[in-house]
Amino acid sequence: MRKKTIIVFIISLIATLLIGVMVTYPQWKELIKTSSDSDEISAETSDVIIDETTPEEDEDPNIVKVEIESIPTPTPPPFEEYDINLMAVGDNLMHMGLVNSGRLPEGGYNFDLLYEDIAPFLDKADISIINQETIMAGNEKGFSGFPYFNSPVEVADAIEKAGFNVVLQSSNHTIDQGLDGLLNAYRVWEEHPGVLTVGIHDDPEKLHDIPILEIEGIRFAILNYTYGPNLGAVPSNVRGYMNILCATKEGSKTGELDLTRLDPAVLDDIKKAKEMADVVIVCPHWGEEYAIEPTKYQVEFANQMADAGADLIIGAHPHVPEPVTYITTASGHRCLCYYSLGNYISTGQNGQSMLEGMAWVVFHVTEDGVYIDENKTGVLPLVMEYLSGPLRFEGVYPLEDYTDELAGKHGIRSWGGVNLTVDKLKEWSSQIFGEWSISKDYILSQ
Repeated sequence: MRKKTIIVFIISLIATLLIGVMVTYPQWKELIKTSSDSDEISAETSDVIIDETTPEEDEDPNIVKVEIESIPTPTPPPFEEYDINLMAVGDNLMHMGLVNSGRLPEGGYNFDLLYEDIAPFLDKADISIINQETIMAGNEKGFSGFPYFNSPVEVADAIEKAGFNVVLQSSNHTIDQGLDGLLNAYRVWEEHPGVLTVGIHDDPEKLHDIPILEIEGIRFAILNYTYGPNLGAVPSNVRGYMNILCATKEGSKTGELDLTRLDPAVLDDIKKAKEMADVVIVCPHWGEEYAIEPTKYQVEFANQMADAGADLIIGAHPHVPEPVTYITTASGHRCLCYYSLGNYISTGQNGQSMLEGMAWVVFHVTEDGVYIDENKTGVLPLVMEYLSGPLRFEGVYPLEDYTDELAGKHGIRSWGGVNLTVDKLKEWSSQIFGEWSISKDYILSQ
């Protein structure tokens, strides 16, 4: 009986305490509700706004009201547009007077002097292209000039040191020293990893590989072909080791070339490159020597290349500069074409061969793609100066800086029949380059 009385007393005490809590703290239900709602706040929401307004008279000030505000999607920063600069010069034509210009008194060769005058432009460029007209078959073979060239391997050292990062090696002189000479040149360039060498291969299986140079996230495909070697045909043992521009004559078993037809494989390469790269550059070794206008075959080939997807064509071989023009295809695609930049260096005997062009092309990159900025693009006229007695390299000058004093001592006068003057050079420049001519300050101020 005593135990039952105690149990009843305890139950009554607990009931009394609970009733007291409910009467004294009527907000307990709201606190429980608030706690429950807080647990249900989405983990994806991070902005919590505390309502700090004065509570109404019938609201308990101890209650915290929570409102949820969704986070807006962050705005990405705007795309920063930028430029990629390309420069290109013509034929690095190593006549013996130029070879001897690099001979050191203590022995050996150094050809840095050949490129020092264009150093400001090389420093400004992201892509720098030179056409290595002659082959480097090995110093042990001895050096030779026209018609079967062999140039010192130190030329490659100077080209890379100067800042060129693309070398065109497919020319009509590529196999002057046979397949062995070609393969030696390939090995020489392999020792210069900073240079992308195009136009020759050490394995025929690589013939249709697409050389790619990537600059600041933009992929440039750079293709190089020659109309053929100086043989009129491609010997069977070198087929596949150099890129050929022209088609083989139908039915020919000796590799005889048809200089009036473009090899369909060239167009296939361009289409393949178009799928792999943002910009396709084609560098053909073509045309008629010492002609300042392109042949009809150059024009036809250029149009076919543009149709296939080429964005930029930079030609070599004529040893004189030729015009610059835009090609617009039926589909509306535009391709900029430099038919020929002429020689970069030589000791030639043709007055117009002393005038040359340096291509300057600015690619503008936007969020939507890349295009050639015509307002910043053109050609800088240059003059190559050499001395006679003996023949030696003197310098490469912007035409705007060239003087009659320099012209008066130019080594070309020693051949007879050429009266080189500043006025004549400017006349040729205006005739060939026209409105595409730009100044050195125009380039360097960009």
